[in-house]
Amino acid sequence: MLTSRRRKVEKLDFILAGAQKSGTTALHYFLQKHASITLGDQQEMHFFDDEELFSRPVDYAALHRHFTPVTATTVAGECTPSYLYWKPAAERIWKYNPDIKLLVLLRNPIDRAFAHWNMQRFKGREPLDFIEAVNSEKNRIAQPLSLESRRFSYVDRGFYSQQLRRFFQLFPREQLKIIKFEAFRNKQQEVLNSIFEFLGVKPLGRVRSKDKNIVPYEREMRLDERGYLYQIFADEIVKLEQLLGWDCSDWKV
Repeated sequence: MLTSRRRKVEKLDFILAGAQKSGTTALHYFLQKHASITLGDQQEMHFFDDEELFSRPVDYAALHRHFTPVTATTVAGECTPSYLYWKPAAERIWKYNPDIKLLVLLRNPIDRAFAHWNMQRFKGREPLDFIEAVNSEKNRIAQPLSLESRRFSYVDRGFYSQQLRRFFQLFPREQLKIIKFEAFRNKQQEVLNSIFEFLGVKPLGRVRSKDKNIVPYEREMRLDERGYLYQIFADEIVKLEQLLGWDCSDWKV
């Protein structure tokens, strides 16, 4: 009996690049279910945002060794949602593979910020209440590419338009599929089908949805907190609408 020839993964076909707390874990779950997609042996590889790796000649084999040999028709990708935010990552990905496809999920930046803060509280890393943390953010993340800039960038990560422009300067727009989190949540099958089409694989049969990475909320966001964050993000939401041709009226207070 003949077996299909397998090949080593020597170049990723796609990356799920962000945004953090915007449904990337759930999308990873569905991508992983597809027989023609491989995502390697761990969910977040943090290769293109590893400053130590890029402080010397880059060994891409360190990325590829996460993947076992695949069939000729298998599409290989990885999911690290901080790439969208991490400034050097876009150029590093482009130098690695200028033809790579990029998936990006974007969530209401107000809800994303609160979910990020809640996650850090849950992990025991955040002693400050939400608005206090927001007001302390600028000083806490003042050192670029630091651990603090990963952990406490609740607001800064929500300025999506400038992050997307870094990628648009390097990649043709047709290589990016940008998905609204709320559409992914509310029209999941339709959005998944469009993602698989973008990746060049057949639609996936219905897979039971599964809550992934659900961190219990310490409390709900208060109306005054939502209003405070909206004042920060109001102009950014308009910029994003203009950049992507989206209607983000549901993000507006």
